[in-house]
Amino acid sequence: MYICICNALTDKQIAAALASGADRPHDVYAACGCRAQCGGCTGTILSMVRAGGGGGGK
Repeated sequence: MYICICNALTDKQIAAALASGADRPHDVYAACGCRAQCGGCTGTILSMVRAGGGGGGK
C-alpha cells in the first residue's frame, strides 16, 4: 500500500528501511533516496517507527 504519494513509497519499502536501521522519518526518507515533500505521510511513518517496523504489507 502506498504510504507516501509524493515519493511513491510503499509500506514494504518503509518497513525495509526500518529493518535496515532507520529510526526516524528523516532516516526512512534517506534510506529510500528521497525526502519529505508535503509532509502528509510523516505521521504515518512516525507511527511505523514507533511500532517497530510498521505495516508489513497490511
